Amino acid sequence: MEVKLGFGAVPRPQYVFVSKEPDHCWYMLAEDERRIPVYERALTGVITGIEVNKKVENTFGEVIRTDLNVLADKPYIIRSGSDTYFCKGLLLSLDILTFEQLRHPLTIAVSPGDKKVVFCNIYDPVTYPSIGVSWDGHKELDWQALGQKVSLKINKIQNSNQEIIQVSANTTTSEIHAVLISQSDTYLAQFNWTPEQGRDYLQQKYGKRSRLQLTDTEILDFIDYLKLQLTQNCST
Repeated sequence: MEVKLGFGAVPRPQYVFVSKEPDHCWYMLAEDERRIPVYERALTGVITGIEVNKKVENTFGEVIRTDLNVLADKPYIIRSGSDTYFCKGLLLSLDILTFEQLRHPLTIAVSPGDKKVVFCNIYDPVTYPSIGVSWDGHKELDWQALGQKVSLKINKIQNSNQEIIQVSANTTTSEIHAVLISQSDTYLAQFNWTPEQGRDYLQQKYGKRSRLQLTDTEILDFIDYLKLQLTQNCST
């Protein structure tokens, strides 16, 4: 990306929002909050990060969003509702992509569906085929766990010098659980809990005596609790 010297706009990422309209499926916001339609269907760039299930304040109050960071002619952040078909299609596609594919530019495209639905398709901009995803059983999927898996996968690429467990498209459910247990170990090491205190908390909160017995959703909730307690302790 070329750096232009001299006066110019403040260097910050450009947010892109997903919304099905009569003649476009995503838009940007001007400084006065006016919507600027984006008529092109696709954005090509390198994926540099993702934040899933992010709490965001807007005019309707607190909402849950997913932000995909893409570096193209400038940094972009594609923001979508975490429970939308666009976001779910995005996660399914990113889950299938290999580490090698994610290191190269990809094309993220919007596709209008029925009513207000917008689908996400990811293409290889060199060979053109889209990443084929299956929606079979999507209603039973643990989307929070899938989002965590995809985040770990992309963070692995961006922090290749760090020693973390490899998460790929072929990672099993038990391996994902091992990653989550490992994450909770990191936060528990900063606590002064005895093993008995930890077991008591798990019993009261989840009705279980061991982290190994927790579901992926429960261990993610436990990790969020630990992070919150550490943040509060640091601020006091």
